[in-house]
Amino acid sequence: MQMNQSSPMQQCVDECLHCYRTCLQTAMNHCLETGGRHIEPDHFRLMTSCAELCRTAAHFMLTGTHMHTVVCAACAEVCNACAESCMQVGEMDECVQACRACEQSCRAMADEGAMQQHSRMQSSYQDQLPM
Repeated sequence: MQMNQSSPMQQCVDECLHCYRTCLQTAMNHCLETGGRHIEPDHFRLMTSCAELCRTAAHFMLTGTHMHTVVCAACAEVCNACAESCMQVGEMDECVQACRACEQSCRAMADEGAMQQHSRMQSSYQDQLPM
């Protein structure tokens, strides 16, 4: 599966890698240095998990596996939760923006995959019908 630079998949890879960098850097620098609500266990774990899942989603797309749509769907959900958590904690606008952009791109990738799977299933079913 070859990606051209302007493809929706390449855009999703770019958004995932940007979110990975942003969440990880924000957690390890801003949050740890600020302390307080920024390092509450649930919030901090969510940020580092979001970063790792974004990296994993990019990896799945770059390797060309069709299972990237499943990972992208999970990534969209985690990015949404991370953005909400960062908004509640405050002072993390860059992380919120990166998570929202990644969520939107991953959701579109997951939706596209779901439509392709539906088409394949429908085609397979029609091939099995007697003539």
